[in-house]
Amino acid sequence: MNATLFALALFDGISYAALVFLVAVGLTLIFGVLRVLNVAHGSFYALGAYTTASIGSAIFAASFAPWLAFPLMLIAAIGVGILVGGPIEKLLLSRIYEMEDVLQILVTFAVFMILEDAQRLIWGVQPLFEATALNALGTIEVLGITYTVYQLIFLPIVAVAVLVALRVGLRRTLTGRLITAVTEDREAATSIGIDAEKVYLITFMVGASLAAFGGALASATTSVVPGMGADMIVLSFAVVATAGLGNIEGAALTALLIGLGRSFAVYLWPEVEVLVPYLIMLFVLLVRPQGLFGMPDARKI
Repeated sequence: MNATLFALALFDGISYAALVFLVAVGLTLIFGVLRVLNVAHGSFYALGAYTTASIGSAIFAASFAPWLAFPLMLIAAIGVGILVGGPIEKLLLSRIYEMEDVLQILVTFAVFMILEDAQRLIWGVQPLFEATALNALGTIEVLGITYTVYQLIFLPIVAVAVLVALRVGLRRTLTGRLITAVTEDREAATSIGIDAEKVYLITFMVGASLAAFGGALASATTSVVPGMGADMIVLSFAVVATAGLGNIEGAALTALLIGLGRSFAVYLWPEVEVLVPYLIMLFVLLVRPQGLFGMPDARKI
């Protein structure tokens, strides 16, 4: 591999890792607090992408300013988190928290299938593409390679900002401390007056919004097509399992590892590109079943 291909693989990997992290961190946040493996999480990613692409195509066809593409992504993500994620948690998931893990997975899988069909009913099966945000930031030349500013600079900055915001929010704000308290011991938190149900609802909406935000950002770089949510949820599970369930910083580092591994495979050995994330996960779990950054569960004797 020459220097040019190495740089391209590095840039592609960083850009892809930023998107994967946004989805995976929402998944790990939901599991860390609610203890539910939400298979429907990939649908939030797809809904964020579809909402951004469809609304963006309409408003920019009407000659609105290109910079509106950026607040549109955030608004679309929050809208999906509140309007779709909120009712799902309140009306469905809140009823199954005490049930077996297998049943929780089956229920969220059913939600995923319903949302996948809803996407086809609303947007059809033709791909959508809305690249106003990508084009608005232009390109930059690095190491002799012309690359988009959106992918090389904007996406990584957004991912780092989300990571910092989550860490500061969980450690320094009242809401974050309430979430931490409920995560550590729900019964004790409830006994001192904390509304655990409200904490669960807020956490789920934040996690869903993060997944939708990842989809909104991805809509500027790739075609929005049916099935994109399925691909992303499988990859997100690989990131979360490799990092260790519930570990936010670990999800960031693992997303970068898997993103770079997948990217370099594209240039070096494209036949196994799809397998690389799962080979990394398999190797890590064979050595550390709790994940790279996870802690072994304590057993009561």
